[in-house]
Amino acid sequence: MANKGIIGKLFGSKPADGLDDYTEINLEEIEEAQGSGPAETYVRIGELSSLGQIPELKREIYNGNIIIADITPIKGDSLTRDRALKDLKQVALDVSGDIAMINDNQIVVTPMSIKIDRTKFTSK
Repeated sequence: MANKGIIGKLFGSKPADGLDDYTEINLEEIEEAQGSGPAETYVRIGELSSLGQIPELKREIYNGNIIIADITPIKGDSLTRDRALKDLKQVALDVSGDIAMINDNQIVVTPMSIKIDRTKFTSK
């Protein structure tokens, strides 16, 4: 029994309740370590509610940023939705980027040299 305690201390042991250990991450420490300088690529998250927003989204992609957009506001208007998706597909093609649906309501558009892996992964 004493050996089990030493082994547990050396290699760790599962908690008695069966839950896996986890580590809390202090995001403030990570932000401080990274500094506040500019990045080469940003992930921009937004909501696409009209065709008037397309030029801004295109500009972000041309500037090398990744766009994740919620298309829920235009989902019911098939003409607007199809036009917006066509324009975003074209900009992805122009910059040798990629575009994909994340789910029924979200899309991701990437700039040059960033491709989207369409296979889903799960942790076991």
